[in-house]
Amino acid sequence: MDETRTRTRGRRPAGEDTRGAILAAARAEFAARGYAGTSVRAIARRADVDPGSVRHWFTDKGELFVASVLPQGVEPAVFVERVVTPGVDGLGERLLTAALRVWDQDGGAPFRAAFSGLTADDAGPRDVAGFLSREVFARVAGALDGPDAALRVSLVASQTVGVLVARHLLRVEPLASLPAADVVALVGPTLQRYLTD
Repeated sequence: MDETRTRTRGRRPAGEDTRGAILAAARAEFAARGYAGTSVRAIARRADVDPGSVRHWFTDKGELFVASVLPQGVEPAVFVERVVTPGVDGLGERLLTAALRVWDQDGGAPFRAAFSGLTADDAGPRDVAGFLSREVFARVAGALDGPDAALRVSLVASQTVGVLVARHLLRVEPLASLPAADVVALVGPTLQRYLTD
């Protein structure tokens, strides 16, 4: 009797971590093919789920990419809620502290992986920017007063990404080896001015 297990389509058996399997498959596909070369169907095939299951857990490829490059356990909605809930005072410092806590892991490897996976085509940055705009920037802007909140949040984002690029891609010293608390002490007040001045 052939005991080779045949793959079935449809839902994974109850009790299995479908979202986790999709993320693992996405990490492998994005690493092997980059953003442009990876399709939702290929991720579904690797995870042994229907493409509809991928869309159930992730609204689009940009969201799936962000979730796959973030360290395990980091959820953007939870991340933003924890940072924004205490209020506007100190928000710039909290945003930078949280970003460094996420992206400084493993010497910046998650940030390098995310950045390198996006640079092959124009769709990747656009898709990820769309996701970040909806799920992160809009929520932060909602905590601010004034008609220019989106602009102020985009300035914070540009400064934060600049720090991360200098720290983890270009490895500009002494910024690259500066302790995160020192980076926050130096750059956090500037971010706070963007948000409140």
